[in-house]
Amino acid sequence: MRIRMTRLSNGMRIVTEHMEGFKSASLGIWVSAGGRHERREQNGIAHFLEHMAFKGTERRSARRIAEEIEDLGGYINAYTSKDITAYVVRVLENDVLTALDVISDIVLRPVFDPGEMETERGVILQEIGQLMDSPDDLVFERLQEVSYRDQPMGWSILGPAENVRSFKPDDLKSFIGEHYSPDAMILGAAGAVQHDEIVEFAERVFGPLPQGQAKETLPAVFCGGEHREVKDLEQAHFSLAFEGPNLRDADLYTSLVYSTLVGGGMSSRLFQTVREQHGFCYSIGAQSVAYSDTGSITIYAGTSEENIAATATLCVDELRRMRHDLAEDEVVRARTQLKAGMMMALESASSRSERLARMFLNWNRVVDLDEVCTRIDEVNRDHVIDFADRICRTGDPAMSLYGPIAGTPPVEVLKDRLAA
Repeated sequence: MRIRMTRLSNGMRIVTEHMEGFKSASLGIWVSAGGRHERREQNGIAHFLEHMAFKGTERRSARRIAEEIEDLGGYINAYTSKDITAYVVRVLENDVLTALDVISDIVLRPVFDPGEMETERGVILQEIGQLMDSPDDLVFERLQEVSYRDQPMGWSILGPAENVRSFKPDDLKSFIGEHYSPDAMILGAAGAVQHDEIVEFAERVFGPLPQGQAKETLPAVFCGGEHREVKDLEQAHFSLAFEGPNLRDADLYTSLVYSTLVGGGMSSRLFQTVREQHGFCYSIGAQSVAYSDTGSITIYAGTSEENIAATATLCVDELRRMRHDLAEDEVVRARTQLKAGMMMALESASSRSERLARMFLNWNRVVDLDEVCTRIDEVNRDHVIDFADRICRTGDPAMSLYGPIAGTPPVEVLKDRLAA
């Protein structure tokens, strides 16, 4: 069996997938501690902690962390999302134990040197400034805020600048104490890996950690509404969101097929209508995102000031049209796109280790690839039409606009047009 899982006595899970013929391995530690686990005064701290983990441990300097992996020709990185902080590394097969030693060191023994913290504070403030100068990213930040108003799920992962300026070493230690318990961590590895070897390492290094109590997460509630920000730019940025299924919802796979049909590629409805037929935009697309307790389907388009109102209306009209005008071959194509994209992505060890960790965090098991493909193939035309009808008739959409946006209809007008 290629996929194996072992749970330590303190609750930490080790999950691996041996990939025959691979000469490299991807491994990491995924922690259920992301932006949605913060309190208001902590907003941005999960991301700050991710940065600081690389700035020195009890055994290694920041430079040594980088050199020890890159001396092997490897790659080390981390990221923070709404629900997860991940620390990942990729190396050749003979260097797996060295990589495990480094990655566990930065998670378990960071020192939070005050000088390094001041330096990294400046780096993160620059990252916030870069976001503010990236309209196509900023419009999604504002869309998330509107969709989940006054909730951790809607706050920026980077946090506000005033929070970033205020964090102290004790704040980071406190967040670790609250959220970095063994039951909230998964050690995942894929590629040229040996499960027993990794479990032996984990028992020695992570086994002594005391058993913790997973913190309850506030449930996210999709709100709807709109945010408009007028800026003197060349492009007007339009984004629209609808409440979508969560990871355990029976409609999860229908939403994936639906979003692919709407804006998942060059053959999608929005691409063909808004870009190919009318030439209103260069970038347009849609995606479905799901979490443990909520989800969303989002649409994005970048266009000119004179076309922003027409683009918004065309997008809504295309969604409305899908309630009754949908060919079976479109659904077949969308299903094939989804399955092919998923299988192509999983040809790398990095994608495999990520999938293992996320599936165990969300379902405590790995959903077999054949099972996923079967669930996708079960989605038919009637399912999609019914789903499209519910999107148009129920709930409050969220909208975010940024740039030269004069004349764009209010979200309430678009909502009424959808339901008409």
